[in-house]
Amino acid sequence: MRAVSFANGDPMPLLGLGTWKSEPGQVSAAVREAIRLGYRHIDCASVYGNEPEVGQAIRAAIAEGEVSREQLWITSKLWCNALGRDLVEPALRRTLADLQLDWLDLYLIHWPVPIRPGVAFPTSAQDLLPPDDALIRSTWEGMEAVLEAGLTRHIGVSNFSSRKLHDLLDHCRIRPEVNQVERHPLLQQPSLVADCTAEGIHITAYSPLGSHDRPAAIKAADEPVLLENPVIGAIAAERGCTPAQVLLAWHLQRGISTIPKSVTPARLRENLAAAEIELPQADLERIAALDQNTRLVNGSFWLLEGGPWTLLSLWDEP
Repeated sequence: MRAVSFANGDPMPLLGLGTWKSEPGQVSAAVREAIRLGYRHIDCASVYGNEPEVGQAIRAAIAEGEVSREQLWITSKLWCNALGRDLVEPALRRTLADLQLDWLDLYLIHWPVPIRPGVAFPTSAQDLLPPDDALIRSTWEGMEAVLEAGLTRHIGVSNFSSRKLHDLLDHCRIRPEVNQVERHPLLQQPSLVADCTAEGIHITAYSPLGSHDRPAAIKAADEPVLLENPVIGAIAAERGCTPAQVLLAWHLQRGISTIPKSVTPARLRENLAAAEIELPQADLERIAALDQNTRLVNGSFWLLEGGPWTLLSLWDEP
């Protein structure tokens, strides 16, 4: 498995298993099967509500000698109700307890959107706090502290625009090493990718297959189905692979890590096999032409009536 190496030499496998939307009762078996198949990168988050089951699977795999802790790369994320320097460590310790781990490989600020402590997810404008660069900087100080305490080996962000990222870079002691963002052929984000590359920040792509199984409340009725895109389908037919494998190979050939979710053994094997596919330059150019700047996870769930957030303040672009 190809990997990206960080400054301290730690390798992060480019292809990982995403656990967003993996249902209780399914995710543990999926993680166990993924590890058996050869996955070594598992992406988690406290807000997914399934970290205890993920932890059970990891613990069982280690106990049965299928893998060592050092061979795994485990990512998790700080939820929005724990932004602020003093809230980071308690949140991370809860995640570590749920995952039954002593440390993470990577801990990310999940969204740059603060919600009131104690609120799991905002249901009214009063649950949301306004955009606040100072609070994000304070949170980053907490991230630096847990890194220095050995609770995680690397720190980064998720869903950060270039503007928000550069503000953080101007005020941090320890630089973020990863920005996890939505990325796929319909949303290629070339400027953000270029900015991160210039700053030595690795990009991880979430929803690489379009995340068509996400809740209806955060889907547009007329949104495109990425796995049914005719260009992707044609490339898959020509190369003797599946559309999902084309989408994943496209990321991996650019050195961008990606974390497709599946709980189906056949799909887990199929996704892992995408790492062996090499797309020719002509195919890469066909895929490049698909960019529409179309966000499928556009963050509209943060836009509550009377609330402080807009899509402009979230993404810093029209």
